[in-house]
Amino acid sequence: MTKEKNITVGCDIGGAHLKVARAQDGRIVEALTLATPIWLGLDRLTTAIREALPLFSGSSLNAFTMTGELSDIFPSREAGIATLLQMISEHFPGEAHIYAGRSGFVSPDRAVALAMDVASANWHASAALVAKLTGDALFVDMGSTTTDIIVTQGGVVANDGYTDAERLLAGELVYTGFTRSALIGVASSAPVRGRMTPLMNEYFASIADAHRILGVLDEADDKQSAADGQAKTVDGSIARIARMVGRDTSDLTAPEWRELAGWFSEQQLRTVHDAAFRVAGKLAAKPDAPLVGAGIGRRQLKRLADRLQRRFIDFADLIPATEESRSEASSAAPAAALAILACDLPRKG
Repeated sequence: MTKEKNITVGCDIGGAHLKVARAQDGRIVEALTLATPIWLGLDRLTTAIREALPLFSGSSLNAFTMTGELSDIFPSREAGIATLLQMISEHFPGEAHIYAGRSGFVSPDRAVALAMDVASANWHASAALVAKLTGDALFVDMGSTTTDIIVTQGGVVANDGYTDAERLLAGELVYTGFTRSALIGVASSAPVRGRMTPLMNEYFASIADAHRILGVLDEADDKQSAADGQAKTVDGSIARIARMVGRDTSDLTAPEWRELAGWFSEQQLRTVHDAAFRVAGKLAAKPDAPLVGAGIGRRQLKRLADRLQRRFIDFADLIPATEESRSEASSAAPAAALAILACDLPRKG
């Protein structure tokens, strides 16, 4: 008699991206990330859901987390959560469990009453799986927009903050990411031919432009439009960064633009390093505890691990997953974590 496959799906509904991961018998077999700029309208999310539905085929249980409630299309977090829970019930097939972080998995009905536990709890799902697999670690997930920095100790998540406000104060949430962060949010000035130049206080360019010029950006990871809506090429990125310092492309040489791009990337890394140094204080007595890195910014996190003098483990290499799905699963870490954790949940009936 053939054993029935245990298929579970994890889904992270963000304000900028929808992340989905499919697990079979506790092993990730497929993962994807789709652009969902829901500040432009909920139809963007509906379209992405339709594209992602094949991953839900045959699933016995689907687990959800969200950060999309933060989008300014909603008047409050509670309203955003209520709307997204309604969309889950309307658009996704099968049995649904909502991840409420410190309160664990709950039913959609129960999630309404636990809105503040449900809100932006995706980081907790990833950290909980890392804790289970490693025991002691510094878990860092750099996505397109934010960076989560969490300590795990003795197999449990050892966070100081829980809400966004608390985590910002604790250094466990840093609002900078590998692609979407505006350069004016990374620095207020930059060196141009040896002179510190104040930046234009405009959204002329993003950190994706700097990483594109440096050749460290996988174009598949940059799913949003460029700041000016123009071509996402090296030349286009140079033109956008040039505006930040009041110049045109022809004003500097290609090596000089590359040097400037490297400076922006370095400033971002220093911001993350300062926060990680604070958070990692809990692991001072455990120098062998690794830095587990996830998200599309793992290239930055490898540099961070070197600075913190900790060995680096890619989330992709830590979790059970097929070779073909590993990288995408790491980029969609919360969704992958949910799909794996949900394998142990009881089914109805």
